[in-house]
Amino acid sequence: MMKPVKYLFVLLVLLCLFAGRSGAQQNIQFSQYVFNSLSVNPAYAGYKEEWFAQLALRSQWMGVEGAPKTGAISIDGIVDPRDRKMGLGFQVVSDKIGPQFTTSVTANYAYRLQLNADDTQRLSFGIGVGVVQYNLSGDMIHTSEGGDQAVALGDENRLKPDLRLGVYYNSDFWYMGLSVLDAFSGSEVSISRSQSFNIARSRHAYFIAGSLVNISPDLRVRPSLMVKEDFRGPTSVDLNVMTIFNDKLWLGASYRTGLGLWKKNITELDLGKQNSISAIVQVFVSERFRIGYSYDHVTSKLGSNKNGSHELTMGLTFGRVPRSFICPRVF
Repeated sequence: MMKPVKYLFVLLVLLCLFAGRSGAQQNIQFSQYVFNSLSVNPAYAGYKEEWFAQLALRSQWMGVEGAPKTGAISIDGIVDPRDRKMGLGFQVVSDKIGPQFTTSVTANYAYRLQLNADDTQRLSFGIGVGVVQYNLSGDMIHTSEGGDQAVALGDENRLKPDLRLGVYYNSDFWYMGLSVLDAFSGSEVSISRSQSFNIARSRHAYFIAGSLVNISPDLRVRPSLMVKEDFRGPTSVDLNVMTIFNDKLWLGASYRTGLGLWKKNITELDLGKQNSISAIVQVFVSERFRIGYSYDHVTSKLGSNKNGSHELTMGLTFGRVPRSFICPRVF
């Protein structure tokens, strides 16, 4: 049992070498990442051992002008059904906030090591490569004085390569993963001719973990957590609990907060923790099709009864592997 932990520790050190400091915007974060961890870890590709497609739509901070709106579509599965060692996944994500618009396309590959004879423990190593397009709509930016040279004229955009690295361990009843996203984002991307607008997603390191507790044949509890670190602002921590009824109805809640795990030069930025609480539901309409919905309520100063965040996901599976295995349904 200690070998996977040792591997994860070594990889954490290596991943942190990529996670240098970068003054840039935060990565997109879905409340329903618990249903498809490919969004935060390329080593998850093919984990379900059947082809899985998911659509995610998120509208954040309703009622706030220029608030983020995000859409993502992904598909992943195994490419060697006999050995089930290689996973492949593709993901397209579009994110709009105010005059900024970002689109990324990523191909993910995972190789999985069998750690025991009955194949109930696996360690996966993943890599994702892709490209990100950053776009700035200068026409949407209005200043108090006309002719400001610092404001972009028209649409400006720039492409930047993307690299993701990850490792993922799972058994039948618990999992743990480490990853770095946007590893090439070592500096800001200037896409404006005036050099005044610099936007890019900063490097992020992720730690995810969770377990499964069987209360009865028809009732299970799935606690999990995610730690997101950009090495500049407050560390983001998500605590989640899902209750699974008869493997068809999932009801749960999530709490997100910011922590100061170590000293950073952010005191002068007056950054809040931006806490939020979420209610999450997932329903398996059939064996192969599921629908999920979550509502986030911000508990910081930004919060009100009118500006919560809505998120909708839909997932469809293809080509089941002919063997009984609990984890693809749960993790």
